[in-house]
Amino acid sequence: MIPLFAFSITELTPIIVFGAIVVGAWALMTVLSKRSNIAVDRLDRLSRPQSAGNMDDMDDRRQRFSGLKDAIAQIGGAMEGQSDLEKNKLKLKLVNGGFRSDNAPMIYQGLRVLSLAIFLIPSAGVMLYTSGFTQKALIYIVICGSLGFYLPQVTLHLIVSGRQKKIFLSMPDALDLLVVCVESGLGLDAAMRKITEEMGEHAKTISEEFELANMQLQMGRPRREVLHELGVRTGVDDMKALAAILIQADRFGSSIAQALRVQSDSMRTRRRQIAEEKAAKTAVQLIFPLVLFIFPAIFVVLVGPASIQISKGLLKGG
Repeated sequence: MIPLFAFSITELTPIIVFGAIVVGAWALMTVLSKRSNIAVDRLDRLSRPQSAGNMDDMDDRRQRFSGLKDAIAQIGGAMEGQSDLEKNKLKLKLVNGGFRSDNAPMIYQGLRVLSLAIFLIPSAGVMLYTSGFTQKALIYIVICGSLGFYLPQVTLHLIVSGRQKKIFLSMPDALDLLVVCVESGLGLDAAMRKITEEMGEHAKTISEEFELANMQLQMGRPRREVLHELGVRTGVDDMKALAAILIQADRFGSSIAQALRVQSDSMRTRRRQIAEEKAAKTAVQLIFPLVLFIFPAIFVVLVGPASIQISKGLLKGG
């Protein structure tokens, strides 16, 4: 067994800092997840029947970390943009990623602050303890702080891109099913409900969007507003074009089936053009891996034996 004193303070510093962060995070979550008033909780439990208490077990599990969520939202409220344009941009981006809560912008900003603190404080402590206040330590601290500050933003961008890609890939199936349902005599609302039923297993993202649109229609919202919000909420150009065509068809009283057929043809043409564009870019994109990886190996295989023979001949001649 290796004694503890065999390690130096420099080697033990990262372990101590990591343990302190874990213990601090656990203590913070424990304190925030507690009920603020134990007496009120006991009176509330006694005032409810036993069956109601059993029914609320799931709600208690969901609200276990409500304190932590509120704390993060309060931290992010200080970083939230002051202008309405900044708030709307961030809220729209979060909605495109599937986060539709009203507190989503504040929680997102709070996560950025927490990520900055998690990356900045340990790195600053370790670098200042090991290297002192030097230029190298300052550069490392700035790099770690920037990484922690922009990590949630990059993560949100990846989530939004992945979600939009799923919607973009499932749009042809949804549009074909919509055309078939409308041409068979169903209304647009019933056709949208059919999409949520048939595509709920293999295309959950677009099914959720159509299901939310159906729910808004059932609540009595105008169809134009629902379709416009559907296109803006997804952030996909094809969905925006589909919503615009359906709004125009509903406004001017033209045939929805014909409008959907035209949109389906234009979407297939656009996808074919995108495929041709990617195929044309392939030759240019292959230049860099060819020069960096394949060409050096071919050069070694072809020129290596000749260079060995030349070096042997020069050594013999010398």
